[in-house]
This record gives sequence, C-alpha cells and structure tokens, in this order.
Amino acid sequence: MEKKQFRWLLLLSAFALMILAACGTDGGSGSKDTDENASESSEKPKFLSLLTGGTQGTYYALGGTFADLITKETDIKTTAEVSQASAANMTALQEGKGEIAFVQTDIAYYATEGKLMFDGKKIDTISALGALYPETVQLVTTEATGIKTYADLKGKKVSVGAPGSGTYANAEQLLEVHGLTMDDIKAQNLDFGESTDGLQSGQIDAAFITAGTPTGAVEALNATTKVNIVGVDAGKADELIAKYPYYAKDTVKAGTYGIAEDTETVSVLAMLAVKKELPEDVVYAMTKAIYDNTDKISHDKGKFIKAETGLDGISIDIHPGAQKYFDEKK
Repeated sequence: MEKKQFRWLLLLSAFALMILAACGTDGGSGSKDTDENASESSEKPKFLSLLTGGTQGTYYALGGTFADLITKETDIKTTAEVSQASAANMTALQEGKGEIAFVQTDIAYYATEGKLMFDGKKIDTISALGALYPETVQLVTTEATGIKTYADLKGKKVSVGAPGSGTYANAEQLLEVHGLTMDDIKAQNLDFGESTDGLQSGQIDAAFITAGTPTGAVEALNATTKVNIVGVDAGKADELIAKYPYYAKDTVKAGTYGIAEDTETVSVLAMLAVKKELPEDVVYAMTKAIYDNTDKISHDKGKFIKAETGLDGISIDIHPGAQKYFDEKK
C-alpha cells in the first residue's frame, strides 16, 4: 500500500510540474507580449510641451500655431509654453521640462559643443527638427534718446536680453565687433515686453531684440513712441560673420516700425530642436505636420518656413524622423 501511495504521489507531482511548466511558459510568453505592447504604446507620447519664449516675441506667436498643427495632425496633445527662450530652452529640454523647443541656430551649436554659456555644461540629448526663418538682431531705441550708432551706447542703460536667452550672446558679440563690452554699458536683463515698456517709459535707452521682423513688442512700442533701429557700422557685419559664421547679413526694411530707410544689420536662424529620445515616427509626423501645412501659418514669418530650406543653417545633428521627412521632399 505504501509503495502504491508513493508511486501515486510521484505521478501527481510529475503532473503538477508539467502544468506549472506549461503555465510558466504561457505566462512568460504572455508577459513578454504585454511588455512589448506596453513598450510600443509608450513610444507615442500622449502629451508634448513646445517651449517658446516671452509672450511678446515671435516664438510664442508661432508656437501656438505649431502646437495646434501637431495636435491636429498627430493626435498628440501639444501645448505651447511660455519660456525664457533659446539657451533656457536647451537646458529645459535637457532637464525633461519639454520635448520640443524654439532656439536660435547659434545657441543650439553652443549647447551641443559646450561653448560660451554652456561651457562645462554640454548638452548631448537634443537634435534638430528643422530650420524656420531668419531672426534679425535689432538694436531698438527711440528718437528721444539721440542714439544713432553703437558708439552712442557707452554709459547707457541697454537691455541685452533675458537671462538664458540667445539675445544676450548676440548683444555681446555685436558689442565686441564695435569695440565695446558689457562693462561699457549699463546692461539690463529684460525680456522683449519689459524692454519695450522700459523704452516707452524712458527707464532704458536701448534694447537688443533678436526676433523675426516685424516683432510684436516693437510694433506696439511704435504705436506710441517714435522708434529707431540702430544699424551695424560699415564693415562690421563682415567682421562678425568671419568670426561667427552662423550669422548672415540682414536688413530691417524701410517702413518697418515706421523707419524711413533700410537699416543694415545681421541675423541668425530660428529652428526647432527636439529630444533625441523621441521616436522616429513621432518626429517624422511632427515635422510633416508643420512643413506640409505652412499655408495655415498666419504669422508674417510663415512665408519663410519651407521644406526645401528646412535644413539650412543647422549645425547640429538632425533627428532621424525629421531627416526622413526632408529626404522625401528632395
């Protein structure tokens, strides 16, 4: 009887082990499939934050349109966020505070190379989605200040951009080629809206504003105060471009802000940067959403945003998803 019981127990144990093994195999396979599906589903984010700039700048105005286009065309809810613009946007992307951001091409270069304001803080987690439009470096003042040249800035209160903005780097470099430094002026760290408010009230004398023209904040200023745009001195644009090749010559046309004559200055390019970790298909869809729908961009800068120039002036890696889109357009 004991032997029969023992054999019976052995059979039961063997049968139980077979069942457990079968369950384990099925369960393992099912778990793997679930994990893979979860991984695949997590690749497409539910929400995206698009970092822009101050509410008075071109970034913010365009950002709302881009966010709407991405939301509509990709079904990923995208929100345009107010920010401190270029340099701050790069840091915010690095810290996971956004997925897409407006930035100047020069600032994106500094960030990925760890230069200037990114010295010792190299950012290697971003790539380019595409170039947008020229950003004109405007030295704005009023007729009442009497400022007509860069030399006239000595000792004056001058806004050089919000902390972390690309405008600061532009101001520093333009002052440099004109034989000036930040120590020669009373530098004020203001955003575009604060700068134009300061000019209107007389609390500051001039302001560097790097943005697509016409810039809303400057247009608003011109509605109440006679605006003057200070041009770069003869030959200084060439000198600047020789040292910093991401600049290009530019002109603020007569009639802009009511100015009487064309004013020679320089510009960089605005671009969109994205986190490298975003999936290729998602960035492809985002790029397509913007560049296939430029006719829906009402802002004046919309006419500059084209697929055929989407890679112009970009000196950082292009995201594979964006590259795929632009390759298809060739």
